[in-house]
Amino acid sequence: MHSAQTAQPAKPWYREPWPWILMAGPFVAMIGCFVTIYFAFTNFSNQPIQDGGVKRGLVIEQAAPNANP
Repeated sequence: MHSAQTAQPAKPWYREPWPWILMAGPFVAMIGCFVTIYFAFTNFSNQPIQDGGVKRGLVIEQAAPNANP
């Protein structure tokens, strides 16, 4: 019984370091995803299609060469 009296009370989960360490990885991945999406829309959204490509909706296709001379 003596050991039960000297035991520390359990801390709440947010006071422990392990939940925060385990949540840090997915949180950093989400931040990286948001930064990548931001860069994709701000830097590369208005680039023209080159090399004879044809854009139909979100699909970019290579234009076929004209068969009639």
